[in-house]
Amino acid sequence: MADKVAILIDGGYYLRRLRYVRRDIDDSEPESVARSIRQLVNNHLAQLNRVYSLQNHFQLLYRCFFYDGQPFTDKTHYPISKKFVDFAKSDEAQFRTRLFDLLRKEPNLALRLGEVAKQGDNSWVLKPEPQRRLISQRIQVSDLKDEDFNPNLRQKGVDMRIGLDIATITLKKQANIIVLVSGDSDFVPAARLARREGVTFILDPLWRTVSPELAEHIDQLRSGFYNPTRPPSFTATGTPTASQDIRA
Repeated sequence: MADKVAILIDGGYYLRRLRYVRRDIDDSEPESVARSIRQLVNNHLAQLNRVYSLQNHFQLLYRCFFYDGQPFTDKTHYPISKKFVDFAKSDEAQFRTRLFDLLRKEPNLALRLGEVAKQGDNSWVLKPEPQRRLISQRIQVSDLKDEDFNPNLRQKGVDMRIGLDIATITLKKQANIIVLVSGDSDFVPAARLARREGVTFILDPLWRTVSPELAEHIDQLRSGFYNPTRPPSFTATGTPTASQDIRA
């Protein structure tokens, strides 16, 4: 007997956590990141098959969904030097573009892209550290440099797409098990719906502590990667040899 598994990856969250949970890879290299996503999916399937094979249940991948925002490609000027900057040519935009191209070629993987847009009228916001130094009068406004600012951007539509896909997969019975790679408590309503309809809901926060509210509305809390604070030596594929249930 076979069950279907849907694996949903919050891309922004995944990329922020990757440097902590997979210190053996270069998180600035799109090929390495794409490979790590493939490993994460395979590791979750391997873990589930070890658990459920004892009950003569076998888990097959329905589809993996990767959610992120489109690269920001506007043109503007730096806040201090007023030099022209084309965000389409930035390292971040080129990294995301290359990563998305690679993921589009992955079998059984769907890319779900929201938007990244400027927030409000300000193109730039002061980073926390120079802000603290400015408030404490350790520096003056005239001391600020371009690198003290971040572009004032906000991701739109990603959480909505994740919630809608959880609801669709659940209500159309496209999968019996949903694995969500995230740590956002905004997904509590979607997780509650999935469980109420009989779907097993597994959360992978990539070894980050989750809120009690989110933990209450899931069936399992586990990771497809080793605990980075107690890692064995990594294999070439990063495959866990034992269940990585965080609550075990």
